Amino acid sequence: MYAWRRAVIVVWLAVAAAGAVFGGSVYDRTQSIDSLPADAPAAVAQARLDAVSPEGERVVAVVSGRDVGAIALVESVSRIAYEIRDIPGVAEVEDSYTTGTRRISTDNHSSLITVELTPGLSDDEALRVADRVSAALRRIDAPEILIGGGLLAEREFGDRAVRDAAVGESIALLCVGILLILLLGGLVAGLLPLAAAVGAVTATLLALTGLARLLPVSEYAVNVVTLLGIGLAVDYSLLMITRFQEERAAAPRAPLAELVERTVAAAGRAVLVSGSAVAAALAGLFAFGDPVLAAMAMGGASVVVLATAAGLTLVPALIAVAHRRIPAHGRSRGPGLLVRLAGFAQRRPGPVALAVVAGLLVLSAPLLSVEFGNSDVRVLPRTSEARQAYEATQREFADPPKQPLTVVVETGPDRAGTEHLFDAMERLPGVSGVYVRPDVPAGVSVADVVPDGASDGRPAQELVARLRALDGPAPVLVTGPAAELTDARRSVAERLPAALAVIVVATGALLFALTRSVVVPVKAIAMNVLTLLATMGVLVAVFQWGWGAGVLGFEPWGALDLTTPLLLFVFAFGLSMDYEVFLLARIKEEWDRRTAADDAAGDRAVLAGMAAAGPVITTAALAIGVVFLGFVLGDLVAVKEIGVGMAVAVLLDVTVVRGLLLPATMSLLGRWNWWRPGLGRAARLPVG
Repeated sequence: MYAWRRAVIVVWLAVAAAGAVFGGSVYDRTQSIDSLPADAPAAVAQARLDAVSPEGERVVAVVSGRDVGAIALVESVSRIAYEIRDIPGVAEVEDSYTTGTRRISTDNHSSLITVELTPGLSDDEALRVADRVSAALRRIDAPEILIGGGLLAEREFGDRAVRDAAVGESIALLCVGILLILLLGGLVAGLLPLAAAVGAVTATLLALTGLARLLPVSEYAVNVVTLLGIGLAVDYSLLMITRFQEERAAAPRAPLAELVERTVAAAGRAVLVSGSAVAAALAGLFAFGDPVLAAMAMGGASVVVLATAAGLTLVPALIAVAHRRIPAHGRSRGPGLLVRLAGFAQRRPGPVALAVVAGLLVLSAPLLSVEFGNSDVRVLPRTSEARQAYEATQREFADPPKQPLTVVVETGPDRAGTEHLFDAMERLPGVSGVYVRPDVPAGVSVADVVPDGASDGRPAQELVARLRALDGPAPVLVTGPAAELTDARRSVAERLPAALAVIVVATGALLFALTRSVVVPVKAIAMNVLTLLATMGVLVAVFQWGWGAGVLGFEPWGALDLTTPLLLFVFAFGLSMDYEVFLLARIKEEWDRRTAADDAAGDRAVLAGMAAAGPVITTAALAIGVVFLGFVLGDLVAVKEIGVGMAVAVLLDVTVVRGLLLPATMSLLGRWNWWRPGLGRAARLPVG
């Protein structure tokens, strides 16, 4: 990298320029992705339903502000309803005046209009028709018109995801730049990590643009992946820069090429192991068989590879070019936070370890009441028209429309036993009504089962199991929001052990390769799990219970998105391994320099490693915390969950876990920290 430094920088500049010019088109290629594998029961039922009784997307309008019997309103709604029926791509219009369906609010000041689009339209075609329908609806002579529906809500989600990403990344990069300039003690030194972050993110956008041609990529995936890329690139850059400062301070007269070589030889190994650990964690997402998570894993793998490549190539080249502008040290003086915490923990290892574990378990206690759900219109902000339309229908109408559970039975309604089957459905607990669809192909029966309460609430999920357990002339296929959520939860539960095995085995092997110890990787994984449990407990309190919702600017909807714990586990686990690798690499170096015959050698190695790696870890944690908090400023609750969760995980990991629990357990175990099969008590000797 030293010999080819200018060529390396030119190549990265070209990649960044291409990413800036062409990478932005990834947002035009993103799409909504089904959250279920194709073989899930609800997905199979939906595919069969689409074949025998397809339904189009719906546009819903709530017309409010005047008495529903006003002549001017009746004439206006009727005229617009007939106009909408003539729009190509519209299958059906239901309103209170031109059809037999009466949809009037309890206060007689609102009416509901539902427009079904023609089944089989592509997303782009359906959106064009929906826009024409919306434009016509807005011409109704009424004080307030709220327009929503699933299709429009999905588009709004995507638009806000793009906007949140742009705002979050801009604010995060600006704040991180200021923070790094202050902490690293110079303008150039502070901007080097930002240059690596920009290079990694623009290259990732370029890679995602190509990836979107091969498999579906969601807007949400782009948000989360770019967030991860900024964090990793900043982490790896800081590790390289601080190590270069150390090497130059230790050998001020050494040639620059030698200093760069030593920097990459020492810090580069940690970067490579850390990047491999994060990539291994991302590989665990594939085990879930979820299309959304698979796209996230592909994008995440791309950003990890590119961030690692930037750390091993671009950053050393930039250091070689700008070495004179890098101060000898940052702004910090004296023992850092981690050293002071470690010293405290080593003086009282038993009580500190017990208190930290107990505290993390207390923070994780809210997980006992956790509720998971699939994100819907409720995760949009209050200002969202689609959400306002949804809430108006639920609040103002005595029998608000809701998405039912749909049952498909491969037998005709005239076959013996089919009628009894539908009668049995009506008698099930939690059923509000059963409506058999007419005009379906011969040999198939379709019925809409309306559950009590929310479409995907607990009663509806329990009803799914009861429906599938019914005896009939043919198997009962069930789809709908509650069925999709039930199958998603079951899929996660069934595949979680395999995903954990991939992550734990891969990261454990990498840590063993780094430390040559069996105990240290086991401890690291256990401490990361404690951190993640505590983080999830905090998220339940904040986003499910609503603690601090006013400060963070969102409305709780009573659940966490089902993908949040999975993404948090992977991303937080990977970043925690970042800090674990940075710290253990230095502790191992210090341990290898000392004689293990000295009982205090282990404690001194921990303190020396903390003193060496502590500043880069705390600086990286502050920087990445700012990055994640930048995404809290967005509108989407699902993105806020990831931002808050990652910030909490980093805070707990760097202070409580790395600062207190790790040194306390190292002191308690002593030489046994470095045990591996075949050593026995030979751990008295330095492990090299």
